[in-house]
Amino acid sequence: DVVDYLRKLLRFKKIGHGGTLDPSAAGVLPVFVGRATTAIEFFVEDDKEYIAEISFGIVTDTGDFEGNIIKTIPTKIMESELRETLLQFTGEILQIPPMYSAVKYKGKKLYELARRGISVSRKPRKVKIHFIDLLDCNGSTASIKVACSKGTYIRTLCEDIGKELGCGSCLSCLVRT
Repeated sequence: DVVDYLRKLLRFKKIGHGGTLDPSAAGVLPVFVGRATTAIEFFVEDDKEYIAEISFGIVTDTGDFEGNIIKTIPTKIMESELRETLLQFTGEILQIPPMYSAVKYKGKKLYELARRGISVSRKPRKVKIHFIDLLDCNGSTASIKVACSKGTYIRTLCEDIGKELGCGSCLSCLVRT
């Protein structure tokens, strides 16, 4: 959508981007215009950094607030417990791409299948979390800063953190910085 908008605005045909964002996410979207599009390949593989808010005790079918709530669990997370859990998610980890993602399965994007109610088995992928800094924690939500490799799903990271804590969780806000 951003590329289409910019093509009309700038009257350039050659426009590309350096990585998609979820519709509900905000932040940096590198855009390349004209001859600069040849440089996309050098940026797409780069690491990314995000600020995310996790809501504990809420599990949705999409891993974020865009989805339907599957269950709620009254919960109060201790900051010390969260800090300890975050350490388990740094370094190389395996992550299963969410159904609501652009990953392709037999030529179709997973989110297209998910919207039709179809769920397929997905293989875990190796991603790298360089660091997770805890910015704030009030017991029911936490804000984190994450630096990670290309292909990391922050929604899935937030869900996995909630699973590890035993309370479930989802992504409630995401900004790529």
